[in-house]
Amino acid sequence: MDRTKKEEGKSIYRIPPYYYIHVLDQNRNVTRVELGPMTFIRQDNEKVILGPEKMIVVPPRHYCVIENPLVKGKDGDPVMDKHGQVKLRHADQEIRLTQEPFPLYPGEVLKQVVTQLKVVPANSALRLRAVLDFTGDDGVKRVAGDEWLFEGRGTYIPCKEVLVEETVRATIIKPNQSIKLRARKETTDREGHARVTGEEWLVKKIGAYLPGAYEEVVDVVDAYVLTEKVALHMRATRTFVDNGGVTRKTGEEWLIKMEDTEAHIPGVYEEVVGVVKITTLNNRHYCVILDPVGADGKPQLGQKKLVKGEKSFFLLPGEKLEKGIQNVYVLGEDEGLILKANECFKDPDSGTERQPGDRWMIRGPVEYVPPVEVEVMTKRKAIPLDENEGIYVRDIKTGKVRAVCGATYMLTQDEELFPKELPPAVEELLSEAKDPVADRSDRSRPGAGLKRDKTKVITFRVPHNAAVQIYDYKQKKARVIFGPELVMLDPDEQFTQLSLSGGKPKRPNVIKSLCLLLGPDFCTDIITIETADHARLSLQLSYNWHFEGTKDDKEAFKIFSVPDFVGDACKAIASRIRGAVAGVQFDDFHKNSAKIIRASVFGLDERNKVKGRFFFPANNLVITSIDIQSVEPVDQRTRDALQKSVQLAIEITTNSQEAAARHEAERLEQKAKGALERQKIMDEAEAERSRKDLLELQANSAAVESTGQAKAEAQSRAEAAKIEGEAAVEQAKLKAQAAKIQAESELERVTRARGAEIKYVGEQNELEISKARDMSSIETVKFKDMVEAIGPDTIAAIANAGPEMQVKLLQSLGLKSTLITDGTTPINLFNTAQGLLGALESSSSGPQDDTPGPD
Repeated sequence: MDRTKKEEGKSIYRIPPYYYIHVLDQNRNVTRVELGPMTFIRQDNEKVILGPEKMIVVPPRHYCVIENPLVKGKDGDPVMDKHGQVKLRHADQEIRLTQEPFPLYPGEVLKQVVTQLKVVPANSALRLRAVLDFTGDDGVKRVAGDEWLFEGRGTYIPCKEVLVEETVRATIIKPNQSIKLRARKETTDREGHARVTGEEWLVKKIGAYLPGAYEEVVDVVDAYVLTEKVALHMRATRTFVDNGGVTRKTGEEWLIKMEDTEAHIPGVYEEVVGVVKITTLNNRHYCVILDPVGADGKPQLGQKKLVKGEKSFFLLPGEKLEKGIQNVYVLGEDEGLILKANECFKDPDSGTERQPGDRWMIRGPVEYVPPVEVEVMTKRKAIPLDENEGIYVRDIKTGKVRAVCGATYMLTQDEELFPKELPPAVEELLSEAKDPVADRSDRSRPGAGLKRDKTKVITFRVPHNAAVQIYDYKQKKARVIFGPELVMLDPDEQFTQLSLSGGKPKRPNVIKSLCLLLGPDFCTDIITIETADHARLSLQLSYNWHFEGTKDDKEAFKIFSVPDFVGDACKAIASRIRGAVAGVQFDDFHKNSAKIIRASVFGLDERNKVKGRFFFPANNLVITSIDIQSVEPVDQRTRDALQKSVQLAIEITTNSQEAAARHEAERLEQKAKGALERQKIMDEAEAERSRKDLLELQANSAAVESTGQAKAEAQSRAEAAKIEGEAAVEQAKLKAQAAKIQAESELERVTRARGAEIKYVGEQNELEISKARDMSSIETVKFKDMVEAIGPDTIAAIANAGPEMQVKLLQSLGLKSTLITDGTTPINLFNTAQGLLGALESSSSGPQDDTPGPD
């Protein structure tokens, strides 16, 4: 506030050059402009409302925008109204370019500061829009809303009626490229074609393309390069005429190949569906085309076309391969094809008329390509079968199943492999692949778990001394096969599964098998019996058994008449033993258990002797012997008493055996002691004899030792002296030889060193002589060339130039003689005259002192 008051009280304003102030006349309320340089004295009725302010300077290639500009007269001076105020064009704008610095008059506003003019480079333009109606410098009348381009290269001069919308840059169109344009409103393109709003077109001309004012670039479209292996699948988005002059309707599809063009740029009404690769067939391929395109160019819906190799082609729009590229069927001698007719046609190979649904077979060796009317059902290969191999074959027309064994067989068109099903229990026994004989004692071991091919004939190896029963459910007959034999089942036959008792004691349905072992074999069972005095005992018995009979059909079936012969036999034997033991006391049974059990099982003959076998006539089973493995009481008290008696008997037997063994040991000990004493006396006598021999040998060795030691010492001293002398002589020779070698090597080294030094000095002298000779030659040539270049007359003139100049100098001064000195050195005047001129001549070429001596 203080500053404002201070400025209001200021009366003198010094306005620098290119500055101005606004002065308000408070009496008339008119504002005027005062320009510098000047000193302005403010009157009492005046007020400086602005300034001093610097004038606006617009440098070259710049502009500014003034709002509410002043009105200028014809002479360029501001126009004043009747009050003396500068007239303004209110709500108007003026663009001022480079000019002398100017002030802002009252009411004028600098809307846009000084700004550099926009330079539009090449391949770019400014899109302009008219905001007012006006006529341009080129005479074109513009209406508000019109748009046009200011194309480079150039500098754009702004205009108040024109607004710059944006900078448009040219799009570079490369080879095999185009740009897609769209008209924003009705316009004419650069080639003179009229375009309606929304219309699209392509520009393919290589180079830079600058879109027009009403054009916009939609996309840059790259060309698809076509080769011999690639084609384009096109679709028309609307009806138009393509580059080849063909009218394409909306939705129509066609193919463009390399024969049509090497590179194709899709038009605005063309859509690329995809790139189609060539389909190549060699002489081993063929294919079937669905919905092929006919000669009229239209797809034949529902039709098929067979194409054989060698051939290369493109799939036309709408065409597709049925199963892709397929290999020609090459059949060997053991191969065949099952064919089925889908349509009525005449077989070209056999000339037969085929009806739909017909099936037939062709055999190799042959190459076969099925026609479009034929469907390949399956490919058959001959199945090689050994004598012990076979397959189940079913006729699909009659349903009859048969087994083919022992020959290579190929299924016909009316046959197929039949999978034979077996009961799950039989299937499990076959998959385990256990040996009925070797694995009969280890039922818990897991089987191999083999997967059976159900179409192959089921085989089973019946081991030696075993039998298998097979039942034919179609003929209602059974047959028994005795081993060793390989069983092969017919289609209607099944194995008879055996379910036998097992374990200890015997439990039913423990052992499952397909074959029945004929024995001899054994089985073990545990039974519980009770004596007459109610002592309950547990017996573990082992029975030896076998089947009797021949391989006659009538007798053979009897061995399978009892389903569980083990359980039945064990029950029968146990019942007989229980009946016999029930009438016997425990002590009697304990003493005669084996006899009682065998008699009860086998029975007694006419002579009251135990029989040797127990025969089962129902299945010809024979029990030949019984082994009593253990007898244990079931009651604990009975078991303890029996154990005590057994221990007492064992103790008595042990004591008697110990006494006998002790007596025998004492006898043997006395015998051994006598033998030891006798051997000791014999050893001592032998030792005395050996000691005598030892003393004799020691005396002899001492004599020999003393004599030999003296002789050896004398010989060793002589040898040592001899060796020492020879070593000294050899050492002296070696030293002399070494000194000689050292002297010779030193002499050779010195000789070589001196020779190398002499050679080096000689070569160095030669180099210096050569250098001096070359330098003298160079100096001589140089001096000769200088003399020749200067010339003899020039040299004489140079030599005479000094004396002649001095003579002329003296003559010009009018002096008879002259002596020049520095004034400090004394001069012998007696010798001065003599040789004055000669001294001057000799020193004419040297510097001279300008200080003259006394005359």
